Amino acid sequence: MSAVAAESQSVLAPERLDELRRRAERWWKTSRRYPRMLIFGAVIGVLILIGIFAPIVAPYDPLQTAPAQVLAQPSPAHLLGTDNIGRDQFSRVVYGARISLGVAVIAVTIALTFGMSMGLIAGYLGGWADQALSRLVDAMLAFPGVLLAIAITSALGPSLRNAMIAVGIIQIPVYFRLARGQVLQVREHEFITAAAVIGASRKRILGRHIMPNIANPLIVAASISSSTSILALAALGFIGVGPQPPDPDWGSMINTASGVLGQAPWLSFGPGLAIFLTVFSFSMLGDALRDALDPRLRIN
Repeated sequence: MSAVAAESQSVLAPERLDELRRRAERWWKTSRRYPRMLIFGAVIGVLILIGIFAPIVAPYDPLQTAPAQVLAQPSPAHLLGTDNIGRDQFSRVVYGARISLGVAVIAVTIALTFGMSMGLIAGYLGGWADQALSRLVDAMLAFPGVLLAIAITSALGPSLRNAMIAVGIIQIPVYFRLARGQVLQVREHEFITAAAVIGASRKRILGRHIMPNIANPLIVAASISSSTSILALAALGFIGVGPQPPDPDWGSMINTASGVLGQAPWLSFGPGLAIFLTVFSFSMLGDALRDALDPRLRIN
């Protein structure tokens, strides 16, 4: 038996290597066709690594104050200067990446989970389920996103956790409408009808036949909405209902910088550039993924 198993492994190993080689070649061809996907994916990867290894990258403790160095100008010792209580601005920007990217991941997960589930149910079942869920989403869309997020955080209490929940909730309609629209198209295909005729359960049809066919638009939406999540968190932090001091949040850092803009204009540069770079990278990555994953937009 062991000899047979060893022989089968020796036969399968080259096939496995060929499959891995073909996947690597496809990935390389895709990267060459869509260099933005590779470039901005790498930028986001670097930002994620900076957030993970913030204690190593940051030269100072982001909460450490130095009253003798209040509003110090940028220098080799403090690359982005210090804030109004002497904290190193560069270190706070580095630690802020951990908060902002963490919120983006959790908020998108919340929105994707609930929005996609609701969209699948509404699109596939139709009828009263579609009407009820659609009216609920319409009610959410009646409020501007940031205003709804402010209301949620005010009701739950200003904190990082509640900001994550609020940012996730305001993006549920995006995934609901996208998933519902895709399901309405896919469910009319013949292979869905065939699966129902042979007795496949609704759960199996949704999980094995519909989900794989609507995954690409949801992946693109997740990338783009990550940038929206970061902007929403920055807005909440700026008005004081997001992460609370002394957490190094980019939005609250810009709020602090706005109070001393005449004395220390450099304070807004670090968090402002971080927000711009992160939001721009996620948006460009989402645009590149759309081109790469949508057959109608692929480059021949």
